[in-house]
Amino acid sequence: MTQLHPKRLAQIAQFELVRLFLTKRGLLAVAAFAICWLLILRYPIAESVNLISSAEFADFARQAFGAIGISRLLDWPESELAMYWLIALYSFPCFCLFLCSDQTVGDRQRGTLRFLSLRATRSEIIIGRFLGQLLILAALLFVTLMATLAMLTYREPSLFLSGFSRSLTLLVFLLITVMPFIALMSFLNTFARSSRLAFVLAILFFAGGNIIIGLLTWQLPLLEVLYYLFPGYQIDVVAGQRAGMMLGVGLPVLQTVVLLVVGERIFARSPL
Repeated sequence: MTQLHPKRLAQIAQFELVRLFLTKRGLLAVAAFAICWLLILRYPIAESVNLISSAEFADFARQAFGAIGISRLLDWPESELAMYWLIALYSFPCFCLFLCSDQTVGDRQRGTLRFLSLRATRSEIIIGRFLGQLLILAALLFVTLMATLAMLTYREPSLFLSGFSRSLTLLVFLLITVMPFIALMSFLNTFARSSRLAFVLAILFFAGGNIIIGLLTWQLPLLEVLYYLFPGYQIDVVAGQRAGMMLGVGLPVLQTVVLLVVGERIFARSPL
């Protein structure tokens, strides 16, 4: 990978923020996201106290999710954050596949990628776009987390400090979890012909890949290690707060680095 210039990386990442928050198309996506999360905040998160405190739900959670440790979340005093954690951990990676589907492929179609390559290296383009998408996800996660924390504080002001501390921890783990999904879309953008095709390829990667590895594992159980190639493989363990640093942090960071390096190599050799 060629040398990266911090100023050019920052400019490319900043452009991603401008494209989402200061354009009509981007604002429509933000509005749709806001409506979805207003509904989530209004119903499952706002009702989380009554839901989690019910004996029927507690028994169901311990029986259904005890194996992966999700039942531990029932003991959190910040029930809103427990519900948020589960919803965000499973929904944001899927949302990433859609949100990050157009990182470089759109510029290639419009012919602006060739113009951009005159002012930045290809490595800076792909890394800068990745960082821009990561900043966008960080902003969306932060806003939804603060809204959840506000609901928690309104219900029980004494939980603000503990809730704020836990919110920061959740934010870090959520960002680490979504990183390989953003990197996967960066990789697919290097050869996909449209953002729609990149999204379809991502779905095929997860669906078809899991089927193929499942068949291979049935014949040779040692090949189960291939599941670690898939971003999000550790989510079930992370959801129950049982993942160690190697699985919860090391694996997604390694997946991100590998996907970006391979994507950068392909991008460096592909025509603009």
